[in-house]
Amino acid sequence: MEPVELEITHILGRMDSLSPDAKPIWGSMSAQRMIEHLTDTLRIASGKVHFPLEIPEEKLEKMKAFLLSDKPMARNIEVPFAAKDTLLRHEEIELAIDEFLLEWIDFEEHFADENQTETHPYYGPLNFDEWCLLNKKHLTHHFEQFAI
Repeated sequence: MEPVELEITHILGRMDSLSPDAKPIWGSMSAQRMIEHLTDTLRIASGKVHFPLEIPEEKLEKMKAFLLSDKPMARNIEVPFAAKDTLLRHEEIELAIDEFLLEWIDFEEHFADENQTETHPYYGPLNFDEWCLLNKKHLTHHFEQFAI
């Protein structure tokens, strides 16, 4: 699968093609949980939610190298900040997509200051361009998971 374009109309178009009862190719997330998970990541990027660094600082350089590479994210990876038993926030997938859009706008506005960074639990402090690389990799991973 080609990497996702980081253009919000492209992202929303792919999300809108997702059936609420779509089954993942791997993993156990529902389609709506996947959208809400992507939204949760935007909240980390915007500094609204904070998690401690999960890896030793000496491994950050290796993690950033992965981020800068075109290697895909591993399937079935479990991370402590994205618990399997997280309850859905919305009654329907369309509302989850609406929430994603609002958080995307906040993400872009948050980085109006070019010196702004926010810490990801596995990649450390990231600037806007690095968060965009992570979002692209993350969106591609989950869109591949649901074949959208």
